[in-house]
Formats: sequence, C-alpha cells, structure tokens
Amino acid sequence: MQESTCCFFGHRTINETEELKTKLREVIERLIVDEKVDTFLFGSKSRFDSLCLDLVSEIKEQYPHIKRVYVRAEFPVITDRYKAYLLGIYEDTYYPEKIIGAGKGVYVERNYEMIDRSRFCIVYYDEPNAPAIRKSGTKIALDYAVKQKKSLTLLP
Repeated sequence: MQESTCCFFGHRTINETEELKTKLREVIERLIVDEKVDTFLFGSKSRFDSLCLDLVSEIKEQYPHIKRVYVRAEFPVITDRYKAYLLGIYEDTYYPEKIIGAGKGVYVERNYEMIDRSRFCIVYYDEPNAPAIRKSGTKIALDYAVKQKKSLTLLP
C-alpha cells in the first residue's frame, strides 16, 4: 500500500487561495499520473483536510480508480449508519488499532499512522503563523515524516 499512497495533514485554519488550490490540484494529479498513487489518506478537523478531500473528489471524476480513505481518530467502533454515511464520501474508513488508548495524543498518533502507510505526504505548514505557545500537531507530524524519509510537498 505504501508505494501508491499519499496522506494529507496541515493546520486547522489555512489561507485558502486560488493559487493554493491550483498548486494542490497539480501536485495531486502529478502523483496520480507520474507516481501511480491510487490511495489518498485523510484525517479530519482541519480546513486543509476538507480542501484536499474536495479536490481529490473532483479529480476522481477524471481518475475513477483512486480511493479516498478516512483514517478516524475518534470512534473506534461505529454504527452501520455512520459507516454508510462515511462510505458515501470515502471508499473506505478505519480506526487504527494502535491508537486505542492514546488519549490526548490520538491525533498525533493517527497522523503517524497515515505517514507510516504513505510514501508521499502533502503538508500545509505555515511556520510564521503556527502556534507559538506549543509545538503544533502539524509540526510534530512534519518532523516525523522527515525522520521517516517520506516524499514531502510543503505548502503554502
């Protein structure tokens, strides 16, 4: 799975511009065409995740073989109704068993899971506007992806 998989992570709030959307679309399409990426992993809780999901969903019309997978950081067990709802948006969803009991670190652990399962990571990290009080979850994930030697696309 890793060779043909890309994950997204980034700040909860972003400076959403047409330039950013164009760049993202170009990167995603290049990964599909040139690198044969067919699986995209998504988290939640950020506008960047939502934007990437929107773009991949649009691109899926041209490349129907690609899969969108929602990696949950909440609800290890879900109802059939909620699963059906999610599968109306994504092709698959799962809750990583290794993050059970992660507590406050659940989103960090979920991001590690996505990074571990991906060859490529598309990251929205705006260092000048990152939280100054503490290390942001995006920065923690970015440092981990660098350490794991993932192929990174940094935005904005």
